[in-house]
Amino acid sequence: MDGSQILTMIERYVERRCETEGVQTRWGKPLVAYADAADEMFLRLKEVVSPSHAMPADLLPDARTVVAYFVPFDDAIVRSNVEGRDASSAWARAYVETNQLISDLNSHISDELRAIGHKACITPPTHNYSPERLISDWSHRHVAYIAGLGTFGLNNMLITERGCCGRIGTFVTDLVVAPTRRPGIEYCLHKRTGRCGKCVERCVNDALTVNGFDRFKCHEMCLHNDALHSDIAAATDVCGKCLVGVPCSSVIPAARHSD
Repeated sequence: MDGSQILTMIERYVERRCETEGVQTRWGKPLVAYADAADEMFLRLKEVVSPSHAMPADLLPDARTVVAYFVPFDDAIVRSNVEGRDASSAWARAYVETNQLISDLNSHISDELRAIGHKACITPPTHNYSPERLISDWSHRHVAYIAGLGTFGLNNMLITERGCCGRIGTFVTDLVVAPTRRPGIEYCLHKRTGRCGKCVERCVNDALTVNGFDRFKCHEMCLHNDALHSDIAAATDVCGKCLVGVPCSSVIPAARHSD
């Protein structure tokens, strides 16, 4: 199995989930990227994220490749979350259904790899963080950055070729796959041109500024939405306002958007 086969497997699984009865969320075509499990960039996560951040070999002793993929939300879901202070019900449902999709997809891939004599270690798509520090010991976004899936925006979210509105899944395997080249430019307009900052304007709880990010204020808003959408599922702690209505919502923004 190679990278193209993994991509095809992920694409087909997402397509089938869109046709599943009871699933309301619709997704665009996924993106997939690969990192060498021995990439020295993983060591930097102990400085950038947390000293306790796991290494690929902590999850799978004979790890050779880290796979990261992005499942973008349908444009209608993105548009639904633009207006108002509260997260839309469509956005909250997409969060829940996409997390379940990623969990099921990772299990499926693990089974497929096992069938050809390989192993995979999978981690939960969400809530794998310290509730006191709100810091993850396996950051899907940072792992995806190392794999070349995109670059970080001013809003701390990963901007991919299909924007930042969606969810990231990762897994570690002993299968060898050629690494993806990381982007040669910043996808974030603010980081690339010093302009834009639309995501800061969109933040509804003053958690995001040009100079920093207050994860606790952000989490406060997410918990508000969790209570608001408790009819959807047990965990809808979302917001997403800084991801929608901005130039990088669904694409890599062109420089002209900074005007």
